[in-house]
Amino acid sequence: MPARVLVVGDVITDIICKPEGPLVKGSDRRASIVARGGGSGANQAVWLASFGLDVRFAGRVGAADAAGFAAAFAADGVEARLAGDPELPSGAIVTILDPSGERSFLTDRGANAALCAADLPGSLLDGCAALVVSGYALFEAGPRAAVLALMAEARRRQVPVAVDPASVGFLEEVGPAHFLDWTRGAAIIFANEAEAQTLSGEAELEAQMRCLGRDFGRVVVKLGQSGAALGGATGVALRQPAQTVEAIDTTGAGDAFAAAFLAAELAGMVPGECLAQAVAAGSAAVQQLGGRPQRR
Repeated sequence: MPARVLVVGDVITDIICKPEGPLVKGSDRRASIVARGGGSGANQAVWLASFGLDVRFAGRVGAADAAGFAAAFAADGVEARLAGDPELPSGAIVTILDPSGERSFLTDRGANAALCAADLPGSLLDGCAALVVSGYALFEAGPRAAVLALMAEARRRQVPVAVDPASVGFLEEVGPAHFLDWTRGAAIIFANEAEAQTLSGEAELEAQMRCLGRDFGRVVVKLGQSGAALGGATGVALRQPAQTVEAIDTTGAGDAFAAAFLAAELAGMVPGECLAQAVAAGSAAVQQLGGRPQRR
């Protein structure tokens, strides 16, 4: 039986815009525009399921959308425990892609910002081998209190916690020291280069590893086209290069990366294999549009 993983985070509708050229202030620019399921936590849940894990996802959406979102998660192999907010709409993000595939975001977190303790009972952890927490669920006070209580229950049950900082912009807004206080003691952190630098205050990878390794059991830093590194308090232990690929859309690449690493680890692979699987998944993800695996 595959391991069960609980993921907590945002449910978002991604509205992905790819302009044909630079935006024209006050006028028009042709663009391709598509809407896809998104949210870092939700993306990670779907990627984990695509790698064969038994996945439970917990989050909050607009009440009118709850059944539709639950059905979409089920189609992707995820058991969704979604609270329906009677007032706030479901979250949405407008993603603007530049020619390199890099993204800029306009974010309305909607009902995600009202996630509360009633939405995250300890029973969600029943039978789970790991808890995955998206940093987006920690950036506002109400959701943060609920998620931290669930993380404490996971520690009491000896369920390992994985954390993804999710957004360097929001990290800077809440303060890196606060984020470290909230997440200290997690078994593993997945950070990109900018997040690792913001959290550690260090510019060099080796120093980032040593610094973050004081707070987390293992540190994984995603290095984009340069691959990724794994280490901890003693510094960098492993590096994995990435193949050169043409990036269409980098949305969800980090989510695919983290999901592949965790899936490999829960399958009993050694750290080097986990890192290689993660880098391969991230590279594959940037070659498609949208933040989730394509349904077969």
